Amino acid sequence: MNPKTPSDQSPLKVLFLCTGNSCRSQMAEGWARALKAGPIEAYSAGVEPEGVHPLAVKVMAEAGVDISSQRSKHVRVLKDFHYDFVVTVCDNARQACPHFPIKTKIVHAGFEDPAEAKGTEEERLAVFRRVRDQIRAFIGDMPDNLTRKGPP
Repeated sequence: MNPKTPSDQSPLKVLFLCTGNSCRSQMAEGWARALKAGPIEAYSAGVEPEGVHPLAVKVMAEAGVDISSQRSKHVRVLKDFHYDFVVTVCDNARQACPHFPIKTKIVHAGFEDPAEAKGTEEERLAVFRRVRDQIRAFIGDMPDNLTRKGPP
């Protein structure tokens, strides 16, 4: 089910929100821009921005998506912009999500935080790659998965 009517050609505006806006939301924004440019206009922000994680940049580049020019932003900078959907990609962001206009639908799609991975760089990269691929699959199902009942 497409959330907009066929006659409505404007893209869905989607904000991906996480805690630090360093990994998951940045990867989601990058995937949405790479895979869904046109039907989706993607943004990302965090409730406590930390800067884009270098391993997120690295694993996305491995997949052919350049997020090196994206920057970490606080949600308050983007809060007053109109979004059709806000997708929280971690539990903390879901709990700390600010109020958006009533027409904005909040969707939760939680992913493991790869920044918390321990071990060697290769072990940490394996976690980043797994989360990257999970986010890609989620983005690939957009916009249909934004309007489903129940968890995505």
